[in-house]
Amino acid sequence: MFIDTHSHIYEPEFDEDREEVIQRAKEAGIGHIFLPNINAESIDPMLRLCQQHPDYLSPMLGLHPEDVKGDYRNVLSGMQQQFLCAHHPFIAIGEVGLDYYWDRTFEAEQREAFRTQVKWALHHDLPLMIHCRAAHRDLVDILRDVTTNQADEQKDTMPHGLLRGVFHCFGGTKEDAEELMQFENFALGIGGILTYKKSTLPEVLQVVPLERVVIETDAPYLAPVPHRGKRNEPAFAQHTVERLADIYGVSVPYIMEQTNMNVKRIFMC
Repeated sequence: MFIDTHSHIYEPEFDEDREEVIQRAKEAGIGHIFLPNINAESIDPMLRLCQQHPDYLSPMLGLHPEDVKGDYRNVLSGMQQQFLCAHHPFIAIGEVGLDYYWDRTFEAEQREAFRTQVKWALHHDLPLMIHCRAAHRDLVDILRDVTTNQADEQKDTMPHGLLRGVFHCFGGTKEDAEELMQFENFALGIGGILTYKKSTLPEVLQVVPLERVVIETDAPYLAPVPHRGKRNEPAFAQHTVERLADIYGVSVPYIMEQTNMNVKRIFMC
């Protein structure tokens, strides 16, 4: 059994067969699924689904960079209120980050929203689920800046949370991976892209210890081969697991065991 650390099965793409998708995931060896939300509208559908499967699905809370608009401060304020509840269900801050790929209109707002949510992670001692596309340098700079400033502010006060998390859907270079690995309590989220014919991830993973890898699907997006081009679902993660076993030269059960340990270390679950 292993964990899918990133799936959006609460989205409308699964309205017709969501329960069957969950059953197929269980049959494929998925022991638990983590659900990041993306905006204010996705919170309720995600939470309703988690309430229906409390022992199998776990929610996160965050504002996705592509959903950062002019009203982002109001959206963040509403989200922050949910963390003030003593028994909130959220296991992480996510999906958050920076994305300059399609549109840089709200670039400055994205940076500020990300900075705010990194501070939440430290304050509430929760991991981050980080999305980054075409914004590697700014993302690294913000993480370094926030952690440095937080350490300075907390020198003679109560310890703050341990900054930790996942760099979701990693698809960068060896140099990018080496730089991200300098954040010692983070792992790379590896999904279907690993199975693509032209993917450079097999070579990049040569500089990434298996202890720094977790499995994800990003369903309904980025389905692995042989399902590429179709709606992705958690059950398809088995193809990523098999490819990881080939790359690291270990067995499939070992990949499952080690990545589960990595998840438990980061999410403290």
